[in-house]
Amino acid sequence: MQKYKNIKIMNIDKEKRRNEFKLRIYRFIIRLLKFLTKLPSNPVINEIKRQATRSGTSMGANYFEARGASSKKDFNNFFSHSLKSANETCFWLSVLKDADLLPKDSIIECNYLIQEIKELANIFASSILTMKGKK
Repeated sequence: MQKYKNIKIMNIDKEKRRNEFKLRIYRFIIRLLKFLTKLPSNPVINEIKRQATRSGTSMGANYFEARGASSKKDFNNFFSHSLKSANETCFWLSVLKDADLLPKDSIIECNYLIQEIKELANIFASSILTMKGKK
């Protein structure tokens, strides 16, 4: 009986980690959107904001879709799309920062978002490798 109890505890821990990751992604997206809406408006920044909004929200949407995937292949595909979107979001945030398009009071927040999206991308990449049995 102890054997089955350990499996149940492991499943609860796994589900808890999944929920924490889901919440982390959701919080990132909310923070990203708030950051982007506070940026000044000009044609270049507006285009980057559109791109970062699309990629950032796509990352979350694909992760949420993965949780309801009907097969392992679908699940893996959704995770792969999430990773690609996370990397794209990191790119757009880095462009904003490195092109000096940010107001001085936005640089710290942008640095936080870049670091967070890199960590999320690493988690996606690690998960994909695990699913493929390469880790």
